[in-house]
Amino acid sequence: MNEEALGEELRRSLGELVRAVRAADTMPPGEAAILGFLDRGGPLTTADLARLRGVTHQSAAKSVKDLSAGGLVHGEQHPADGRKLLLHLTDAGRARLQRERTLRAGALGAAIRETFDPDERRRLSESVTLLSRLTARLTGH
Repeated sequence: MNEEALGEELRRSLGELVRAVRAADTMPPGEAAILGFLDRGGPLTTADLARLRGVTHQSAAKSVKDLSAGGLVHGEQHPADGRKLLLHLTDAGRARLQRERTLRAGALGAAIRETFDPDERRRLSESVTLLSRLTARLTGH
């Protein structure tokens, strides 16, 4: 299999895996994504979140409104532009995000245990290292 075919197979397979793992989520995917961006990237504006998620400002604003109403994020006036809000993850938001991540990891861990023998689990572990290197190459990190 050439590199392009391998790349396509990897893209398809990882996409399906991500969608399957997200089935364990207990909150809308857009909201979980916003909590994740705020956790990894610190305070962001709604426009920043829309750009990162690849959605409209209106879509991101609706998710932010719902998260704010649930006490999972809060906004403060942007220090450089008073017309904007800088969104922060609250302690409740961080706890909710951790619960979502734990559910995902638990579902994936159970599937790994049920699907692979010890040698396959070792090979999968080695593959994760390779995938991390590939991700770093693609993202420039």
